[in-house]
Amino acid sequence: MTTQTEKAQQDTAAQNQASIADGVDAEIYTSNQRKPVGLAAKIAVILCIAYTLFHVGVMNGLHDRLTDLLGIGSVDLTEPWRYRLIHVGGGLALGFLLFSSTLFSEERSGAADPRRLLAVLPGAALVALAFGQAALFWTTGMAVDQAAAANAYSMTFGLPLVVGTFWLIVVGWFWPDRRRATFDIADLFLALAAITVAMYLIYHAPFLRLRGGTALAKSADMYAALAGTVLILELARRLAGLALVIIASIFVLYAFVGPWLPGILEHRGYSMTRFFSYVYTDQGILGPTTAISSTYIILFVAFAAFLQASRVGEYFVNFAFAVAGGARGGPAKVAVFSSGLMGMINGTSAGNVVATGSLTIPLMKRVGYKPQTAASVEAAASSGGQILPPIMGAGAFIMSEITGIPYAEIVTAAIIPAMLYFASIYFNVDLAAQKFGMKGLPRSELPRFDKLARQAFLFLPIFILIGALFMGYSVIRAGTLGMASAAVVSWLTPYPMGPRQILFAFEIAAKMTLQLVAVCAAAGVIVGVIALTGIGTRFSSMLLGLADQNQAIALFFAMIVSIILGMGMPTTAAYAVAASVIGPGLVQLGIPPLTAHFFIFYYAVMSAITPPVALAAYAGAAIAQSDPMKTSVESFRIGLAAFVVPFMFFSSPALLMEGSWFEIIHVVISALFGIYLLSSAVQGWFFGLLSMPLRAVLLIAALSMIAQGWFTDAIGLSVAIGVWLVQKRFVDPNKVIRGAD
Repeated sequence: MTTQTEKAQQDTAAQNQASIADGVDAEIYTSNQRKPVGLAAKIAVILCIAYTLFHVGVMNGLHDRLTDLLGIGSVDLTEPWRYRLIHVGGGLALGFLLFSSTLFSEERSGAADPRRLLAVLPGAALVALAFGQAALFWTTGMAVDQAAAANAYSMTFGLPLVVGTFWLIVVGWFWPDRRRATFDIADLFLALAAITVAMYLIYHAPFLRLRGGTALAKSADMYAALAGTVLILELARRLAGLALVIIASIFVLYAFVGPWLPGILEHRGYSMTRFFSYVYTDQGILGPTTAISSTYIILFVAFAAFLQASRVGEYFVNFAFAVAGGARGGPAKVAVFSSGLMGMINGTSAGNVVATGSLTIPLMKRVGYKPQTAASVEAAASSGGQILPPIMGAGAFIMSEITGIPYAEIVTAAIIPAMLYFASIYFNVDLAAQKFGMKGLPRSELPRFDKLARQAFLFLPIFILIGALFMGYSVIRAGTLGMASAAVVSWLTPYPMGPRQILFAFEIAAKMTLQLVAVCAAAGVIVGVIALTGIGTRFSSMLLGLADQNQAIALFFAMIVSIILGMGMPTTAAYAVAASVIGPGLVQLGIPPLTAHFFIFYYAVMSAITPPVALAAYAGAAIAQSDPMKTSVESFRIGLAAFVVPFMFFSSPALLMEGSWFEIIHVVISALFGIYLLSSAVQGWFFGLLSMPLRAVLLIAALSMIAQGWFTDAIGLSVAIGVWLVQKRFVDPNKVIRGAD
């Protein structure tokens, strides 16, 4: 007869089986994100939904209906400059409303401090004056046209906008509003400043195309672009940290101090008017990075939001637990699968660590992994999602946009390198589990595979997305079909998506996009400086000179530059900047464009787990409560294969699916074995504990297998067999050494 205690345990086990991944799809709030309530919350929701719907509508050709609805007559929203200006301006406005300049340590309430309101007042009045002038441009038909004086409207628009923006930012730094449940009055006017910049630039876009970056540019152009650039950098600081802001600021400074710099860094220098009117064109902020964030990135973030709102992401994690949770080191293997899958979709390494790591890291610690190891595994797997086809965190689309290489070719080339990387992480966690005798989770606590297998149709949105892309549909149409299929598939689950859930998906899509909007716009500042000053071409020439036409040396320098540029930057910005700086030089050396850009992209991705600035590892360390630096070092070790794989596909194009099937199969098998030996050397376990000398020997064997070629394969295999014989005690190493004498 079952006792009450046993029944309670059975009920708990049954509940765990059904809900181990509960919360994975919950909305995640950062430490400086506001949680408005009441009317403020409703306003935030409406604005977020409108922002996402605008993009999805324009991308799907609903321009005419949108223009009628918004009452903007003949203005073509699909025209690239206007569309991107709305994308950046709207993203900035939402960002300032929802993200504070400070971290919230506690939930505060009450009325605003009257003294702070007085401090905000001068900046607010100046921004309001500039907004009024921008509104007059639209309502009266006035414009700063070619015939206008060089300093026209400086006193009623330009200077008030810039001074007011700086004033409000400084107030936010030194006297932040720590109430989390409402909007900050200073940030409300910063949002108004962002709208003012967008209004001016959209209205004057026809003029700016002709005079931007030239001596014909007006002061008002410069002031609007300067205020917009400052707002972009401030929002990037709030959402992505100081690293990107510092790098972008150094590039901006470089545009002005060029005449006093030595060697290849020297250039003639630029005036404020010429520089800022240039950097806010399609050569800079409105260029490739914003083109990508306003189309591919926001589309696939919306797709990820639909998966989250329909709780399909929760199913992915449950499925991974059902498959691998009971194996040795089970939660770590679950992290490899689930984090890779989710990271492929959501496009941010650190964000994915927070989303899935909040579940997998505590479970890894429970079965015996050290806190820093648990965080390292999650960081390495989440970063790997950026290189996992077919979405690659939007990386495939970004690379296609920059290089002109067809999407299908890029995705096909990415398959084997991604497989090798995830195989490496899997080998590492499995060997660590063997080394420390770790078990998996009890089967009673895991979801039932047979039940989840009957819901395999929840993978359909991804298969529909992939199928649509390979059938020749546009990326936009394929992404839209993916969103629609996620909603339809949810109707077959206990969590069907109705109008409320669909609107919620659009809401969280906007919030998830804001960081990437700020980051891509900030990267556009860097790209603009590179294009204006020509430093990219000169850097490529220097790279060629240092390498002395040696491709391997050039690639080593490219690796260093990509990692340094990527430190503190999300993948999208890191790759875009690195491709602009060093991509042309590698191609000029004779390296195929696909190989060169894949090489740069991999190291830009892996900067997220490279000390000393490893954003993904730091996010994992915060959850695991481990030392951030030790965690970043260990995540680097676990992801070590990713630092070797790019050199592998440079020396062996078969890894990028270029060559005969026999060549491809040969390099895949030898590379997999080499990766396994590398993981064994890193973990110090190869059929038993490895001494340091044997780890060094096994590392040599691994590199021999990875090098590609029948001769090096024979060396690696022979050495590995020798180490295996020693480990199995078939051979005494001391006798071998005496025999050698």
